[in-house]
Amino acid sequence: MDDNTIDWRSQLSAEAYRVCCLKGTEAPYSGEYWNCTDAGTYHCTCCDTPLFSSDAKFDAGCGWPSFFQPLREGIIRQARDTSHGMIRIEVMCDHCGAHLGHVFPDGPPPTGIRFCINSVSLKLTR
Repeated sequence: MDDNTIDWRSQLSAEAYRVCCLKGTEAPYSGEYWNCTDAGTYHCTCCDTPLFSSDAKFDAGCGWPSFFQPLREGIIRQARDTSHGMIRIEVMCDHCGAHLGHVFPDGPPPTGIRFCINSVSLKLTR
């Protein structure tokens, strides 16, 4: 995470800290939002930056919330991730650096992109 002045361990749940700060992954089909169809805006659980609209959410069948685009350009940071013997693209909140999940080139139109995001790294504002 970018801001070393914040004690994230005291601000977040143990699971949110593990995922957002230590780049963990929640189990599929276990998060609060994987099958949520409520309308609203998904914010970063750490810094409250608006990241995704429910209008861009779709069921990818993977067990994590999936979106075909962020709310706007420049709010999602990407980095190459070679952990666990795989080559993936990690996505993070550009404002605070919180780990959100990964992005894959197998999403629906119009972008063909799938942002696969951990529920615990999001807060839905309805």
